[in-house]
Amino acid sequence: MGTGGTRALIVDERGKLIASATEEHTPFVFPKIGWAEQSPEDWWRACANAVSGALAKADLRGDDLACVGFSGQMHGAVMLDKNERVVRPALIWRDVRTEDQSRELTRKLGAERLINLTCNPALPNFTLTKFLWVRQNEPENWKRVRSVMLPKDYVRFRLTGERATDMADASDTLMLDVANRRWSKEVLQAAEIDERLLPGPFESPDVCGKDFSGRCEGNGSQAGDARGGGSWRSGGRSDGHGDCCFWSGERDDRNVWCSFCRYG
Repeated sequence: MGTGGTRALIVDERGKLIASATEEHTPFVFPKIGWAEQSPEDWWRACANAVSGALAKADLRGDDLACVGFSGQMHGAVMLDKNERVVRPALIWRDVRTEDQSRELTRKLGAERLINLTCNPALPNFTLTKFLWVRQNEPENWKRVRSVMLPKDYVRFRLTGERATDMADASDTLMLDVANRRWSKEVLQAAEIDERLLPGPFESPDVCGKDFSGRCEGNGSQAGDARGGGSWRSGGRSDGHGDCCFWSGERDDRNVWCSFCRYG
């Protein structure tokens, strides 16, 4: 799942490409200079259409898939309300409106301490600073927020109903205690962010959900095809259109793993 679109690839257990398809995203918008926003619902639409197209080219059904892995654009801020609906368009990685929030977070924690905890300085493209901007500038929207996540994790959420992320993406949110592989209580306290809003962080091989067909409403047969495989795996790569990788072979109980596809 990239910025411009989503690409789905179907490969066999040896990694041989069987089929692929791409679905463009609705172009992201620039409300102001330095701002960049996209619709999370459009990512889900593009994923369903790309998967459906790849399956059609391969003459396969969702039930023929053994596992799924996906990569996606990083840093984006997705916010959901109590009904699991998107509160506002996502602030994506290209959005750099949060210089003030970055400076304030650095002032509270100290630049060295922040780097020691998160392995990153506070920069405007990091996810945490985007949440802080919304809280400060759109308080009515922030009051509605009940969960937050990264872009490709929203697609997994729509597929499974599970809130999860992998360590690779979490490490670029400015909220992960990288050395201890968990959300940083010190950073969250300084930022006044409730940890309960965040998805669970998983290592790449961990199972972090199950295929749940009831989540795939609103997209007709395309959504059924998108969820019909087994495990979804998530990685941290990003390119122009993104990649969804589907392995055709024996299934393994429809687990959802936090990793990109691996073979051998």
